[in-house]
Amino acid sequence: MGQPAEKQCRATYADLEAVPPHKVAELVRGTLHVFPRPAPRHAQAETELATELVGAFGRGRGGPGGWRILVEPELHFPDPDVPDEVDALVPDLAGWRRERMPELPETAYFALVPDWICEVLSPSTASFDRDEKMPIYAREGVRYAWLVDPLARTLEVYVLGQERRWGPAVVHRDAAHVRVEPFDAIELDLSVLWAK
Repeated sequence: MGQPAEKQCRATYADLEAVPPHKVAELVRGTLHVFPRPAPRHAQAETELATELVGAFGRGRGGPGGWRILVEPELHFPDPDVPDEVDALVPDLAGWRRERMPELPETAYFALVPDWICEVLSPSTASFDRDEKMPIYAREGVRYAWLVDPLARTLEVYVLGQERRWGPAVVHRDAAHVRVEPFDAIELDLSVLWAK
């Protein structure tokens, strides 16, 4: 007779909290995913995009305002498979319309689903961002998702459609000047994201 199969243990939020601070940890369907901190091109694209959007939409300086845009917030969504457990995701950027989140929560995480998320892709995270996180963002009702790839120099824009499925991506490349939902009130110069 063969040996009985080992029971697979689900990771918990306590496992996530035990990850060293120089790593990025996320919890998806009971599996702990740990990644190194972002590389310089990733960090620059994230910082430049945050600067552009916060300047126009977060503070409303010369732009329409009305948003809370945060870098690497921890999001908690109920795990549909296990009561009292969460999927804990950390998008590179997330935004909430101020009318939906007039005040910041007192918790160290956000339970309110963002209106927009942005993931900056890197070789070590691209498949996880696409295959694991994007379906959860759709399941939870995030309306807009952007995937920024600093190596390919692309911005992929997704809008949530019916039945909580992402519509086809609209892809912008290189030094394009674009107006993109939900921030189409301003023009973004994508070359700023890729500057060396």
